[in-house]
Amino acid sequence: MNTRRGHGHGSRRGVGGSTGTGRFFAPGELRIALLALIADQPGHGYELMTRLEARFAGAYQASAGAIYPTLQQVEDEQLALHEVDGGRKVFHITDAGRLEVATHAHEIEEIWARATVRGEWGLLRDPNAAEIVAPALRLIKAAVATIVRAHGDPAVVERVRAVLEDARRELKAVDRERKHKR
Repeated sequence: MNTRRGHGHGSRRGVGGSTGTGRFFAPGELRIALLALIADQPGHGYELMTRLEARFAGAYQASAGAIYPTLQQVEDEQLALHEVDGGRKVFHITDAGRLEVATHAHEIEEIWARATVRGEWGLLRDPNAAEIVAPALRLIKAAVATIVRAHGDPAVVERVRAVLEDARRELKAVDRERKHKR
């Protein structure tokens, strides 16, 4: 079992799905995420970093300073082993590693679910998103201010919710129209 809990926080870029500390991974979670990736398919450090980033649709990027010590940790724990291929350490899961992945299957599912949410928020980094982020934030601010000034009046809350839902449906219609024009 893992007794060392220092590694595995990676970077803080992106929005959504954090642990509340500004970091995506709680202590020890990067370790089991990497084990899950290795169990799926062996890989070297950079490849595993790339696969992890892909799980987040680019909204999270682990640092080498988090990945490589964590890979060393799982190797020290005999949960993975490496073989040198083309000058790179390619990590393979061991039977003990497979058992660790199975033991933490529910936690791994939760990590990948958070990764999906964070990946969805990663769209905000697209340069085209800059055109609408400010107006969208002003809309949210106006909605919240309206509800606060109404002291949470259920009728006002419902009307604000309906306005926002109408706006969301309109945007979905714009997207559908764009797709049909192709």
